[in-house]
Amino acid sequence: RLGLPKGMSARHPTSAAFAPNVYKSATTTTQGNTEEESVSSTQQPTSKALKHKLSAAAAFSNLHVKKREERENASNERPSNLKVWVLASRPHTLTASIAPVLVGAALTSFHDRNYVPVSSADEEATESVISISVLAILWASFACLIQLGTNLHNDYADFVKGADDHRRIGQARATQRGWLTPLQTASGATLCLGLASAIGLYLAYIAGTCTADTSNGSTCTSMYGLDKATLFIVATSVFNAVAYTGGPYPLGYIGLGSISIGYSGLGDIFVFLYFGLVATLGVPYLYLRSCGNTESAFLLLLDNELFRRALHAAIPVGNLATAIIVVNNLRDRKTDIGANKRTLAVRFGEWFARIEYAVLVLSSYAFLFALAKSYEDAMILPLLSLPVAMPQLDAVAFGDKDGSALNDHVGGTARLQ
Repeated sequence: RLGLPKGMSARHPTSAAFAPNVYKSATTTTQGNTEEESVSSTQQPTSKALKHKLSAAAAFSNLHVKKREERENASNERPSNLKVWVLASRPHTLTASIAPVLVGAALTSFHDRNYVPVSSADEEATESVISISVLAILWASFACLIQLGTNLHNDYADFVKGADDHRRIGQARATQRGWLTPLQTASGATLCLGLASAIGLYLAYIAGTCTADTSNGSTCTSMYGLDKATLFIVATSVFNAVAYTGGPYPLGYIGLGSISIGYSGLGDIFVFLYFGLVATLGVPYLYLRSCGNTESAFLLLLDNELFRRALHAAIPVGNLATAIIVVNNLRDRKTDIGANKRTLAVRFGEWFARIEYAVLVLSSYAFLFALAKSYEDAMILPLLSLPVAMPQLDAVAFGDKDGSALNDHVGGTARLQ
């Protein structure tokens, strides 16, 4: 078997010297083959494992690139019509309209249940011809439509004025992305403001026709059956909705296209007045008018307990509504500079906006102690939302978050209301 020459066996005497060499050669050959097979068998799995790893890495890289392309395409892909209009109208911001109405309605309901008339005339003057719930629903509808109209017009005007372009770091805007044309967003704003005007005129009619008996010396504050103060609020609210951002439509048609509340830095004051004071005082005022009270709004502030209390409660509400705008302007200040949008954050800088935010939020909570001391202890209940406020303060007022990192804190501030 070992390949010995013919006639020589392993026991042959001469094989003693030959056999070891043969065995050595055979053993060496066998070991060499074994080592080569071992190396080959070792290298083969290693090569396969390496190829497998490289293939897996390439597949993972391709998947990552594919997903990134899908995200980019999804962000540029036009959503459904419903989603586009929801995006343009920004209904998540409606807390700024609903919250003050709820505060005013709650104060009015509390007053209606606990007020003790001192005379029969006072008792008659506290009987509203329309329920507080109906007044609250109508006033909230008016306020929400005004805000939706403002949002849609802002979507249109910021685009045509160059504030919303490819550099925008906030949430996507429908007109800027090309999902809606400027004509479409402007038309949507017109529809919302038209509906708001119709509801406002009806509220002015309610407040104007529900007057007290003139035999007790009261005088009617209505004009053509419409309450003057309510008419003023409705007219200025609609005007401010389009003047907040301005633009060629519709103010351009009457030579006022250059007017812009937001671009001139007056947006903070506008929000405090209309989404704070006016929105909170609306239901108490309409309630008093529906009860027959014909005193002017100024006299109501002086001697009417309900109206005075509602004014005090409107201050922290207005502060929080203004804080939403401050975060928005802080986030957008760099792109606003290029569009000549002179918000307070642009005029006075980043740290002014952060300090303004801290003052607005902290003063809202501090004011609760004054309300509780002057009225009921229940006025201090909004302190329960302080844990929600702390992360917002930490990020916006005392932190260094900036740009798109502030997107979540715009909604977070709105939740404080």
